[in-house]
Amino acid sequence: MRITPLESRIETLARPIAAEMGLEIVCARMIGEGGSRSLQVMAEDPATGQIGIEQCAALSRSLSAILDVEDIVQGSYRLEISSPGIDRPLIRLEDFIVYQGHEAKIETDSPNAQGQKRFKGILEGVLDNMIQLQTEQGPASIAYETIRKAKLVLTDRLLKAPANAKHVTQA
Repeated sequence: MRITPLESRIETLARPIAAEMGLEIVCARMIGEGGSRSLQVMAEDPATGQIGIEQCAALSRSLSAILDVEDIVQGSYRLEISSPGIDRPLIRLEDFIVYQGHEAKIETDSPNAQGQKRFKGILEGVLDNMIQLQTEQGPASIAYETIRKAKLVLTDRLLKAPANAKHVTQA
């Protein structure tokens, strides 16, 4: 997954702060341009896959203080802390394993041999850094490093899955 150097630096700063609170950073994304920029940081409790409002507020205060001291974000921006949600982005390679059996949308940087850049199908796991996906057109194997963005699709199966992400594949 491609992230900017700024987003990488923000994640590096945020991880130990989140860990002290029992949270895990899912991703940090700078959205927008000019004066209407937002820094979106998604976090969750790794035990439950969720984050409460109080935890969001506490992480926001602590991260905001560090970002002000480090002064790595140029110009004005709005800091937003949130849960990744049920139809969460798939960021880390392990996410594609944890959510095996669920439907996902994946977009790559460049087309495959058949000219396809967008995929939708059931996650079947990871083999040698290749995401295995069963699509309506048949099986697809997508190189992890070519993925621009990926997210779960909101389905009845996903809604019925346990809240704890570590147990999602045990249906």
